[in-house]
Amino acid sequence: MTSRLFAICFHATRPAGLARFWSGVLGWELADDPDGEVAILPPDAAGFRIRFLPSREPKTGQNRAHFDLTSTSPEDQRQIVARALELGGRHIDVGQLPEEGHTVLADPDGNEFCVIEAGNKFLADTGSIGALACDGTQEVGYFWSEALRWPLVWDQDQETAIQSPNGGTKITWGGPPVAPKTGPNRLFFELALPTDADREAEIDRLVSLGATRTATGEGDDDGVRGRLLMLDPDGNEFAVQGPR
Repeated sequence: MTSRLFAICFHATRPAGLARFWSGVLGWELADDPDGEVAILPPDAAGFRIRFLPSREPKTGQNRAHFDLTSTSPEDQRQIVARALELGGRHIDVGQLPEEGHTVLADPDGNEFCVIEAGNKFLADTGSIGALACDGTQEVGYFWSEALRWPLVWDQDQETAIQSPNGGTKITWGGPPVAPKTGPNRLFFELALPTDADREAEIDRLVSLGATRTATGEGDDDGVRGRLLMLDPDGNEFAVQGPR
């Protein structure tokens, strides 16, 4: 059985505060997380949750992944930006051009995100989080397509994108040049297995696709939901939980 994308996780210096920010921006419900950590839930049960894990390390440098939020009109875009600023976000400059229609912001922990102008055809019908936009190679896009069994919805000029067969957020990789990795990523994927899955068989499948196990990856919290840390072909961390 294939593991599913259970959560996008943030390492955060103030997890509860960051959860309140994203809950307010997205309108997602704050939830009691099964592992005692802070999370917000998507409006659609088929979507992924966002989890906020405590970290003592402050953010340094630009993240390798960021959310692209959608808007339905120029007024809606202005309202989303205003709401984010009221909740503690701020404008940032990452080299965007004045004529570009999207707005670049950072959350209270410094994580970059964009509010995309209305009418973006690529993000049509994706929901409030249109995309998780990542630095990454074509190879890593192919890996995640096979790992999640999500079809490729874009594959051109070494840029790739995948999307669940059920629709929703797209995950994109921009191709070269890929920003160098200087430490653990602030954002990472967390996968979970169906209750009847063979965890070791799934881990072996991920390894056969190009993932690697880390030397210190296992954190066995209750004997069932132990979290195994792995690396994708670009060296990005991701976690595999036990059956849920």
